[in-house]
Amino acid sequence: MSVNVNRSVSDQFYRYKMPRLIAKVEGKGNGIKTVIVNMVDVAKALNRPPTYPTKFFGCELGAQTQFDTKNDRYIVNGSHEANKLQDMLDGFIKKFVLCAECDNPETDLHVNPKKQTIGTSCKACGYRGMLDTRHKLCTFILKNPPVSAVTESTDSGSASVKKDKEKKNRKKDKENGSGSGEAGNHDNIDAPEAVRDDEDEDWAEETTEEAQRRRMEEISDHAKNLTLSDDLEKPLEERVDLFYNFVKQRKENGTIDGADKEILAEAERLDVKAMGPLILSELLFNESIREQIKKYKRHFLRFCHNNKKAQKYLLGGFECVVKLHQVQLLPRVPIILKDLYDADLLEEDVIFAWAEKVSKKYVSKELAKEIHAKAAPFVKWLKEAEEESENVEVVYSSSARELKMETVKPAASEKEEDDIDIDAI
Repeated sequence: MSVNVNRSVSDQFYRYKMPRLIAKVEGKGNGIKTVIVNMVDVAKALNRPPTYPTKFFGCELGAQTQFDTKNDRYIVNGSHEANKLQDMLDGFIKKFVLCAECDNPETDLHVNPKKQTIGTSCKACGYRGMLDTRHKLCTFILKNPPVSAVTESTDSGSASVKKDKEKKNRKKDKENGSGSGEAGNHDNIDAPEAVRDDEDEDWAEETTEEAQRRRMEEISDHAKNLTLSDDLEKPLEERVDLFYNFVKQRKENGTIDGADKEILAEAERLDVKAMGPLILSELLFNESIREQIKKYKRHFLRFCHNNKKAQKYLLGGFECVVKLHQVQLLPRVPIILKDLYDADLLEEDVIFAWAEKVSKKYVSKELAKEIHAKAAPFVKWLKEAEEESENVEVVYSSSARELKMETVKPAASEKEEDDIDIDAI
């Protein structure tokens, strides 16, 4: 019966299979021993010498091992169950067979007895690495390298000797002025045409300022691509800090006004686009927020357009700005929200969802309640304005040949002072 080489994979169609270990206990008393009957077949499936897993068992169990390669008998002293040895074999496979990168068992060992190192190379993914040589079995492997490793070294040695011989032979041919085979048959070779000086290509590198600037841009773009994967592997907090420092630097340099595309690209590179409005609010807004909404509208639109998550973060940033400038901005909450709405930075349903629930995510619960209370008139006006736009009725006229759409105006309230004028807030 066969089992998966990597038994942590439960797929029955897993392509890498090996026979299940068969153990047979022989002898009695002090001479008792366990013979692994099919160790040769198991080792063949793992692409390892059968002595390696047998010695691994001995190291793990603290028992002596014996190898009879002629009769294919691999023995571990003591009485051991097959299931116990099978579990230990999983440990051997994990340490000395599976690829550290792709977990496939298509690996080869490369032993260097001089440097006392054991390397692995994977045929499946191309990974190359070094084994941790602290395990006791590594000492045995260094003393008894795989046959393939030995043959590779001898083959490379013989190949280098052949190359040296060929070089010497070619040297002799040149000195003697004659050669055998194709090398000596000069009659069939056409002489190349003379090369004209005016046809020579100019291999010199451009040294103009424009060429140097272009090369520097190419190098910087390449460096950005190299750091891309490293930055994405960082935690979210570190990526947010990187984006914060990026925007802050543009603000301090005085280049923030025209850097909207650059800021968006950096946020996308760090995968923090949705949180962009929160950072921008902190850096670009203060007590003069109404003028700043107009000034930096384009910056925020790049993040908030058709992005409800970004709009929620913008509302969070708005709350933080109100907290910092509470005296000046708290009474002006509804008119600031209207400015954000008119600038198309906030959609109705996002505002309604925000108004329904008081959150203490960005400010204290008490301040959040105050902000929501101040925003209530604007939210009410927005709901009524939306309802008015929806009051469209189909009217049928007996004299008309087709249906007409007419807008039905709501009845005027008895007291005009109850009407909410958002501009008067």
